[in-house]
Amino acid sequence: MLHRLARRRTRAVALTVAGLVLTLTAGTSGAAPAEPAAPAAPASQGAWAVPRPVTASATTAVPAAPGSATPLSGYAIQSTAKVADTAETVSSPGYPATGWYPAGPRSTVLAALLAAGVHPDPFHSTQQELIPAADFSVPWWYRADFTVADTTARTHLDFSGVISAADVFVNGRRIAATGSVAGAYTRHEFDVTALVRPGTNTVAFRIQPNNPRKHLTMGWLDWLQPPPDENMGIVRDVTVRRAGPVALRDAHVVSTLAMPSMATADLTVKARLRNDSDAPVTATLSGTVGPAPGPGPAPSPAPGPRQSPAEGADAIFARSVTLAPHETRTVAFSPAEHPALRLKSPRVWWPAGMGGQPMYALDLTAAVAAAADGTAATGVPSDTVHQPFGIRDVRAPLNADGARRYEINGRPLLVKGGGWSPDEFLRWDPTYTEDRLKYALDLGLNTLRLEGRIEPDEFFDLADRYGILTLPGWECCTKWEAEFNRDGAGERWSAADHSTARASMAAEAARLRHHPGVISFLIGSDAAPDEEIERGYLDALKAADWHAPVIPAASDAASPLTGRSGMKMTGPYDWVPPAYWYDKREGGASGFNSETSAGPDVPTLDTLRRMMTPAELETLWKDPAAVQYHRSPSATFDTLQLYDTALAARYGAPASLEDYVRKAQLAQYENVRAQFEAYARNAKDSSAPSTGVVYWMFNSGWTSLHWQLVDSYLDQGGAYFGAKKANEPLHVQYGYDDRSVAVVNNRPGPAAGLTARVTLFAPDGTQKYDRTVTGLTVAGGGGVHRSALTLPETVPGLPTTYLARLLLTDATGHEVSRNVYWLSTEADVLDRERSDWFHTPTTSYADLRGLNSMARTPVTATASTTADDASGTSTTTVTLRHAGTGGTPALLTDVHLVRASGEPALPVRWSDNQVSLWPGESATLTATYRTADLRGSAPRLRISGWNSPTVTVPAA
Repeated sequence: MLHRLARRRTRAVALTVAGLVLTLTAGTSGAAPAEPAAPAAPASQGAWAVPRPVTASATTAVPAAPGSATPLSGYAIQSTAKVADTAETVSSPGYPATGWYPAGPRSTVLAALLAAGVHPDPFHSTQQELIPAADFSVPWWYRADFTVADTTARTHLDFSGVISAADVFVNGRRIAATGSVAGAYTRHEFDVTALVRPGTNTVAFRIQPNNPRKHLTMGWLDWLQPPPDENMGIVRDVTVRRAGPVALRDAHVVSTLAMPSMATADLTVKARLRNDSDAPVTATLSGTVGPAPGPGPAPSPAPGPRQSPAEGADAIFARSVTLAPHETRTVAFSPAEHPALRLKSPRVWWPAGMGGQPMYALDLTAAVAAAADGTAATGVPSDTVHQPFGIRDVRAPLNADGARRYEINGRPLLVKGGGWSPDEFLRWDPTYTEDRLKYALDLGLNTLRLEGRIEPDEFFDLADRYGILTLPGWECCTKWEAEFNRDGAGERWSAADHSTARASMAAEAARLRHHPGVISFLIGSDAAPDEEIERGYLDALKAADWHAPVIPAASDAASPLTGRSGMKMTGPYDWVPPAYWYDKREGGASGFNSETSAGPDVPTLDTLRRMMTPAELETLWKDPAAVQYHRSPSATFDTLQLYDTALAARYGAPASLEDYVRKAQLAQYENVRAQFEAYARNAKDSSAPSTGVVYWMFNSGWTSLHWQLVDSYLDQGGAYFGAKKANEPLHVQYGYDDRSVAVVNNRPGPAAGLTARVTLFAPDGTQKYDRTVTGLTVAGGGGVHRSALTLPETVPGLPTTYLARLLLTDATGHEVSRNVYWLSTEADVLDRERSDWFHTPTTSYADLRGLNSMARTPVTATASTTADDASGTSTTTVTLRHAGTGGTPALLTDVHLVRASGEPALPVRWSDNQVSLWPGESATLTATYRTADLRGSAPRLRISGWNSPTVTVPAA
């Protein structure tokens, strides 16, 4: 804990200094608006690097139908330093906004400028430093028009996601000031009925500059070089809502699943009815609960009312309520009053791999019994709500060792997760997000942790659909923890900050509570809140009917009301050897490690050449002490010194950039694999079992050299395939601590009749040891392991560097797991007593330099491709064959799907990759991808390996 806080102190100083430098050296760009941008490539191909078209000038048409909720389609934005007109003029219809920049419906200032081509690609080289930070030290205007034909319905402005604060104007009138519209997560609703006129209307936001050390917003800490605008802008939808005299708000379902039988589920439906008129109103609130259409959440409805479908509903209910003028009342429907709300044999939501992901839908309609003027009118819809939700039971008790242990629907779950990062400029792209979520599933991960920067609603809809668990929470070390983390960078709270924090918690709880994939909220990260702040959070969560566990911190901390966190944050965050993960101390495989990894993850050569200049690439492999802009702004993490020293000591000094990247992929494969394997093997231990691990991180928000299993262009290297191998459903693995060979079953059902074989080889392929164990049975339930055998301490004739091939076959002789290790008789030696918050020193290194002596071994391939026009996807099947005549294996053979230009076609999901083959062996792999990502090219496969020459073969 103290080490972790020291880390934050270090990076806080670095960020503060960086901010001062940017402020002192920045000027005003004065750039003119660019010409309309050319159409961009798909986001999965790194489209953030080129201007992206936005539709900001179009006026948003708002229907009159009660229950409609229409997001503004975009904005025109401009710095207040360049606008001399008054706020009343700027926010009035007809204002020309000449020379303003277009911005999308969710956009930071800098994201809009990048889309307009004002600044060069900040993901390449150090070009982000060319963007003047002074441009964002003054407020910016966001201006949008919307049209209303019928003003008889009431009109409300509903929004959140303002960074950092804003004055809000409608048709020349200020309706809110920065004192009330503050905080990235607070939600605001304003009745603008009296201001709205037929025809064109204008809403304008005067957005204040952001500073995450001063405001309860979003920051980046040591994740990446912070954007010069600090993400100031509007990053969630601003919605115009229409309703009759009675508004329907806060509709949700509280579900209680009968455990352990899961035979029934009690549903309590709640909603607030608000009379916005000056007269008493009698309203009938009616609703249904039933299965949601499709495999996941229903698509967002088109503007207009949603009718409550009775057909196929599990429950139908209604009640009349009389409301006094401007009265708000909460209405609840319980199973005691409406027995249909006690569902029999409910469709239970499960994480991926444990069951299905069915969703339910709540539909409510508030209809008025009399018009506002007193004339007779029966059943006139006033407002409607459609709310998907899931039914599941989640608990997270502390085990006997004090570690947090999650249980989903009564079944224990080993959390295998990764830290999630949004795009650095908070640009939202649903396809890009979905691609990354599919990658998480492909890696066998079941959980993603969001430390602050909590994504929009669609992210959680997708996570629910795919069965991915999420752990959202507040971020560390900025303003969010300033009152109780004295080592952070944030300023102390005012009374207004306490109010903003409570409002933020209330808004996020109401937004996330219906998502079955959300299994906790972490109200602290590096530290736990004090009693005043914690009570504010807990009161807000209780008022929102939050039923998932509340975790006080991601570190080993305790809060006054919630108690112990049951998590640890002991690192490492920089290089350690694979054997590190097996020792049950510091970051090793015991308890719940909320964020940890061996630090650097050097991407593929394709990605490196896209993100760095030739001179920077030369420095990358030649100078370990050089500051790497694409690593971190933190002085602790701004070089690759520890990583490069270990790489050279273990594998030999790199001879070229290509050799450096080749060795990096091998090193990252073995290290990431060991991290996940150690936690999986120790999950069922009788003492100090592992209960969860979150790889820090799953992805990066920009082009990075560390903390990523997949890079920003969605390319896959050693770290990716090391994780995929470790987390395969039925897996055979080696223990670096005790030389054991174990079978880990990550599937729900048992596996019997298994055969495990381990063979040790010299690098030239000479066999030195071989043993087979038959008749193995491994119980089901996930994370269950069975030891098959233990390798002897010494093997006659075994060289210093050797290979271990582990094979697992089922009762029919079919190979279900193949796992190859490169090992040394000289172990990595750790100085545990000198461990600090980010790593444990290594005093001597394993000698793997013998791999450099492996003979060049060709691998041949035959491939074919089939296209599915209906889904727009293609599948390429490739069979690799060891084509050498000697005994040397082909180690870590990688296959990349490429276009005719040689550029990778991404994203792609491989059945397996980076495989190792011995003479006479072959392997058949499949790749699935969007046909359009070939960009009209015929598919080709680039095949390379540790000791195999690179060849490219057709795959059409």
